[in-house]
Amino acid sequence: MKLQRLKSIDIFRGLCMAWMILNHSIDWWVKPEYNWLQTVTIRIIDPIGVSGLLFISGVSIMISYRNRLNKVKVSNDYNYRMIKNHYLYRAFFFFIIALIYNIPTAIKFHDPSMIWTWFILLTYAISLFLAWPLLKIHKLFRVFIAILVLVLHQFIVSWLLPFQGNLNIFGLLYHILYSGHTQDPILVFFPFFLIGTVIGDIVYETVYLNNADKHTRNFENRLLIPTLTIGIFLIIFGILLKFPKFWDRESFSWIIYSIGIDLFLFTILLSFEVFEIIKTKKSYKLLFYYSYYSLTIYLAHNLLYFLFLHQLNLFNIWFFTAGAFILIVVIMRTIYKLSGGTASLKIQIGRLSYGVTIKFEEKLINKYIKTVSAISKKMDS
Repeated sequence: MKLQRLKSIDIFRGLCMAWMILNHSIDWWVKPEYNWLQTVTIRIIDPIGVSGLLFISGVSIMISYRNRLNKVKVSNDYNYRMIKNHYLYRAFFFFIIALIYNIPTAIKFHDPSMIWTWFILLTYAISLFLAWPLLKIHKLFRVFIAILVLVLHQFIVSWLLPFQGNLNIFGLLYHILYSGHTQDPILVFFPFFLIGTVIGDIVYETVYLNNADKHTRNFENRLLIPTLTIGIFLIIFGILLKFPKFWDRESFSWIIYSIGIDLFLFTILLSFEVFEIIKTKKSYKLLFYYSYYSLTIYLAHNLLYFLFLHQLNLFNIWFFTAGAFILIVVIMRTIYKLSGGTASLKIQIGRLSYGVTIKFEEKLINKYIKTVSAISKKMDS
């Protein structure tokens, strides 16, 4: 079945992308004497940055996965092998794009090893690969694995940090796990993706699989109340764990705090949609374009770097950033209308992955037919 698009997912992802534009605009455009402004904004909004994008990606990936599993039950032309190949091909294409995206960084610093740098595209691609064998296990086990990875990260980074830049096995291991450690290293951000798959599982079961008369009550009991409770607890615990410096992005307290913020914010947005507290049919369109074209915007927004490099002050930065927001929406809206929604890199990667999957399936079927035909000829002779 074709699932109705959840506006709350688009709104959440759109907020994450809008935050990215704001963060990078401040970083690129303000004069050096105002660099503290970026630090302030990061401390306030950073939980819906990379962590939020990976979290909501896990949610949407799991919903899609569960829907494809149901499709297998009712279709003779679709099977589990095709689900697996489609998923892995998609992860592979994102991985290639991530490496290509990192090439300018390697050129800039004259260091080929920086092709392996944990910007979000690489983190997302590797998260897809790592998550595949875990999608089939119980939700509680996925939560346990996410917690285990976070705990192990605390020990591993302390152990490997002294070997940073060393030409030995430990230096290599540090580079693999933490290259560009101030960016988005896999051991820090994969748990956000994995927890997102757990929430995606619950969303699918409570929003899509229930009759209308049981819908809201089941949603309250299985998702709204427990997720809000856990989210609020994690926010408070993260703040108290390292108060007042809980916002340190590399600390365990920030990770806990950010997971809590992501859970809380998404649950609130989803509740507004489920209970129809806010009519989002038209009002969410601005963030819809940021969500639908998230990959396109991520790749293209780097052109903004050259517009006002270190030229703006504390006042005009907001005017020009707002202008960038509006310009991006106008461009994406125009492209959407002209292309009918097909001019999205994310959509095209999905179609390419599915096309390769179909080709692979056809080869398997032809090979099977040839084998059966050869066996039949031998038996006839």
